[in-house]
Amino acid sequence: MTSQKQPDAVHVDEQSKEQQLARDRSEPTGNFLTTDQGVRVEHTDDSLRIGARGPTLLEDFHLREKITRFDHERIPERVVHARGAAAHGYFQVYESQAKYTRAKFLQDPNKKTPVFVRFSTVAGSRGSADTVRDVRGFAVKFYTEEGNFDLVGNNIPVFFIQDGIKFPDVIHAAKAEPHNEIPQAATAHDSFWDFVSLVPETLHMVMWAMSDRAIPRSFRMMQGFGVHTFRFVDEKNVSRFVKFHWKPLLGTHSLVWDEAQKLAGKDPDFHRRDLYEAIEQGNFPEYELGVQLVEEADAQKLGVDLLDATKLIPEEVVPVRPVGKLTLDRNPTNYFSETEQVAYCVSNIVPGIDFTDDPLMQARLFSYLDTQLTRLGGPNFAELPINRPLAPVHNNQQDGFGRHTSNAGRANYFPNSLGGGCPFLASQQQGGFVHHPEQVSGQKVRERSPSFNDHYSQAALFFRSLSAPEQAHLIDACRFELGKVETRAVQERALEHFAKIDTQLVTAVAEGLGLPAPKATPVTPKGPATSKALSMEAMKAAMPPSIKTRKIAALVANGVDADELMAVKKELEAQGAQVKVIARWLGTVKAANGQDVPVDKSALTTDSIEYDGVFIPGGAASVAVLKKDGKARHFVQEAYLHCKTVGASKDAEDVLKACEIDPAAPGIVAGSKAGAGKALATALAQALAKHRHWDRQDHDRVPA
Repeated sequence: MTSQKQPDAVHVDEQSKEQQLARDRSEPTGNFLTTDQGVRVEHTDDSLRIGARGPTLLEDFHLREKITRFDHERIPERVVHARGAAAHGYFQVYESQAKYTRAKFLQDPNKKTPVFVRFSTVAGSRGSADTVRDVRGFAVKFYTEEGNFDLVGNNIPVFFIQDGIKFPDVIHAAKAEPHNEIPQAATAHDSFWDFVSLVPETLHMVMWAMSDRAIPRSFRMMQGFGVHTFRFVDEKNVSRFVKFHWKPLLGTHSLVWDEAQKLAGKDPDFHRRDLYEAIEQGNFPEYELGVQLVEEADAQKLGVDLLDATKLIPEEVVPVRPVGKLTLDRNPTNYFSETEQVAYCVSNIVPGIDFTDDPLMQARLFSYLDTQLTRLGGPNFAELPINRPLAPVHNNQQDGFGRHTSNAGRANYFPNSLGGGCPFLASQQQGGFVHHPEQVSGQKVRERSPSFNDHYSQAALFFRSLSAPEQAHLIDACRFELGKVETRAVQERALEHFAKIDTQLVTAVAEGLGLPAPKATPVTPKGPATSKALSMEAMKAAMPPSIKTRKIAALVANGVDADELMAVKKELEAQGAQVKVIARWLGTVKAANGQDVPVDKSALTTDSIEYDGVFIPGGAASVAVLKKDGKARHFVQEAYLHCKTVGASKDAEDVLKACEIDPAAPGIVAGSKAGAGKALATALAQALAKHRHWDRQDHDRVPA
């Protein structure tokens, strides 16, 4: 019987042998530098040579190993989703889903299934910034008792194309242009808009990509979707269609475009840092898994083809049923070993879950495996600790690059008698995977189903479902992106498509481009006229207010009122927020009462774009400094520009006046009205819970 020894946990400690040897020799672990073969190194600063100024010797095995390993540290980056961040965690189902699927990890509410989740941008390289306008990957590897299940999705529920044969085209178009490798991690260029203006099936996804969904506030506040329609199959082999949804329990929030652009320069690791720090601080990100279930007999009644990845099912038509919760509670111990080497494959499924004939999914079943073979050096990538299943592995695979398993015995084929017939085949009752016996027939053709032909109605549904501020942001994004396009014909083709989506959209974008707007002929959305689930503002209004994990900057100088600062800080932090004290220098500032107040951040190394709100405590001397400080005024004005909450004690309202900010403006919490201490903190918390204050009509006049 061939077998592969399995780990007791997802993370395998590769140092265990060394630790055991060190214990055997009664020496502390990790004291000595060694080669890869465990030989202790006496000197690592100079090569072995003949004389102090002589030639280096080839026999210097330590030099050769050290340089060789360095030369081969990099592996090919992912073609897409190259830049990412990840975390370990677990998934628990709320109640058994046996009525719908036989997948074991969806049965026992007391069982925690280990997971490894990777978030990513799509178009950029590993060295690009986190906050670019882009689709975000949301990939979950479930280490189930039946094998690994990889739910490889995005933060947007639809995709650009309907058939996987077009995937190389859309990615080539979205990537930097080949003649000059510009621009990096951006779709604001001719080739992308040339492609989408010639392929109208992309338009629904284009609306999402130009919306605030493409610039999430954090990975912790971002939805995820399986994109494709899968199958749930129960014990009786009854199949139902299923779409997967991840909903963050902190709510779904975004950056604003100006903020995202500035963060790309100030802190290109903003999202990665946010995820890592949240987990380290014990603020574990949580997401609820929900499903939309459709009986096969009802699929034709929906008005959309479930095999079309450019379409979604409005939640008003098929509600999302919550089935369980995902919690991320542990950061990777090594970025390369885990986050970079993790290999997600759409083809990794378990009994009770199956594929459909979605032509985009069918191509991904091949593409992901093919990619991992090149990126990770061969077919044995599943043996890397981060990819290794918890379920026992018994098969006749052998050899190849990076092989870890050392198979015993003579029989490496099936059937055999020399190995006692092992490994045996498993029936469905024994947990064997059985594909759903879907009946198919037809001629071999290269053509698209007529049911895929509607390219505008869901794009219109999405735009019309957005709140007025969200629509304005989408229009500005289209103006920005098409404003970067140098070919007039491409701009004009894009406008022709926008004319079929919405009158306001095409009129406003055309105006921004200085082009005549084509006659608007918007289509009528099929099904509901709007969907609240498509608007982040509508979703936010339906959630209980919370400031959990929100970051607030407190601007101070010498002479600050420490009692007022600490009272507000204590109250906000009691509600789960974080308050960071910011001054022109690190160390401490001297409060009005003589107390030393610790400073968390220097104003030289941080900006308002890294915070969800600003608070200015009182203290005559502190206020006098801040209102004359250009850096401090810019900090406050920029937060105001980005529609964030700005709070000031009664004594600090002079800083607001110096910034030309009306204390009565929406989202401005002034101590003269709100009060002091706990009352001021309560008013601040209420304002911060709104996330943004889009009703500031004069925000564009602030010079920030």
